[in-house]
Amino acid sequence: MSVHTRKQREQAERERLIVATARELAEHQGWDAVTTRRLAERIEYSQPVLYSHFRGKREIIGAVALDGAAELAAAVRAATRGVDGPRARAAALARAYLDFAEHHPAVYDAIFQLDGGLAFAQEDTPEPLKDAFAALLETLGEVAGEGVHPGLFTELFWASLHGIATLTRAGRLPREFAEQRIELLVERLVVA
Repeated sequence: MSVHTRKQREQAERERLIVATARELAEHQGWDAVTTRRLAERIEYSQPVLYSHFRGKREIIGAVALDGAAELAAAVRAATRGVDGPRARAAALARAYLDFAEHHPAVYDAIFQLDGGLAFAQEDTPEPLKDAFAALLETLGEVAGEGVHPGLFTELFWASLHGIATLTRAGRLPREFAEQRIELLVERLVVA
C-alpha cells in the first residue's frame, strides 16, 4: 500500500469519526452542543485537524445529513420491500419515515431543518438526497393517480409526513393517534 493511499484511508476514517461524533453529540445533547472545540476534544484531535476536514459546523451538519438521507432511503426501501398492495406499501413507507424521524431527531433535523449547505431539488443536489427522494418516489409514484405527476404527488405526501413528524415531536400532535393519521393519509391521498 502506498503512503498516499494510507493517508487517504486515514483521512476518510477521521472524517467518519468526526461525523459520527457530531451525530452522537447532537442526538444526546442537541445541535447546540456540537462545537468544533467539543468535537476536537471528543475525537482527540486538534481543532486545526478538524478544520482540515470540514470548514465548520455547517459542513459537518451537511455530512450528517447526507449519511442520514442514505439511512432514511434504506429504511424506506426495507419497510416497503415484499409488502403486498400499493396502499399497504404507502402505509409501510409512512411508518418507516415517521419512525426514522422519531428515533433520529438530530439526523432528521440535519437533513430537513438545519442549514448544512446542501442544495435540494436542483441539479447539484448531492446523490444521497436524490436517492432519499427516489426511495419515496418508488412507492408513491405508483399511487399518485391518473393524470397526477408522480413527483408532485411524492412531494405532497412527503410534506404531509414531514408535518406530522415535526408537529408530533413538538408535542402539538398526540402520539397515540399516530397510526390513525397514517391510515387517514393513505386513505385520502393514495389511489390504488
